[in-house]
Amino acid sequence: MRRAIITGAGGAFGTALTAQLRERGWRTVGLDLRGDGDDVLACDVTDEAAVPAAVAAAVERLGGGVDVLVNNAGIGGPASAGAPPGEVVRRMLDVNLLGAWTVTAATIDHLVASRGRVVLLGSRMSFLGLPLGAAYGVSKRALGAYADALRAEYGTHVGVTCVHPAFVKTPIHDRTREAGLQLEGFSTEEPIAQVIATLVRACEAPRARRDLAVTRGGALQIAAARHLPAVVDRVVARTLRGRIADGALDAAEIARGLRERHGRP
Repeated sequence: MRRAIITGAGGAFGTALTAQLRERGWRTVGLDLRGDGDDVLACDVTDEAAVPAAVAAAVERLGGGVDVLVNNAGIGGPASAGAPPGEVVRRMLDVNLLGAWTVTAATIDHLVASRGRVVLLGSRMSFLGLPLGAAYGVSKRALGAYADALRAEYGTHVGVTCVHPAFVKTPIHDRTREAGLQLEGFSTEEPIAQVIATLVRACEAPRARRDLAVTRGGALQIAAARHLPAVVDRVVARTLRGRIADGALDAAEIARGLRERHGRP
């Protein structure tokens, strides 16, 4: 029976992925800020002192080993590249990047022993920069660099896959909406069911894929951002001007300077 540890197991992706893997015969243990006392253990992935004990407890519940670690825990929110990083930005980097690093470090010896796999939840924003997405984009692009380093060091024994969704309607975007911003128009929505199916594929594929997009459209956008970055920059700028002209950013104080620089006071 295959065994998985899933971080952020109490969130939208984590709950759905846990259910899917269990239906397919996996044993899973989750890590989340709010444990349930049963199959989800309480753990702050940014707490370097607490993570090793939580991982050890998860491995024990799985019978002494683990085959796949899914680094799913993450938070989002808007941030301007021209503003100094504050507490919210630092927390985003801490959870999205350093949290995954910390849990992976605590799990890696078990994964080497099982010839297992690390699956990391990336983002289309790992490749495609969007206005007011500085913190989230940086955290996910840096996560991709971490995955590359992990693969270079451990790839002989451990597979490493990044899954890159675009926009999915989950609570991770609550802060963005509360700031008066809309992701519609900048990002193509992808159904959560397809994201979960892609994560399952990342866990179960005979050979670990380096990167997985969720949809064909997502794969094309990532390819364009990689190989035609200047073209993509122009498309993003044109989209931004259109959204500003439509008044879509009028309610967002964080976008005031952006509106002024791109044609709407």
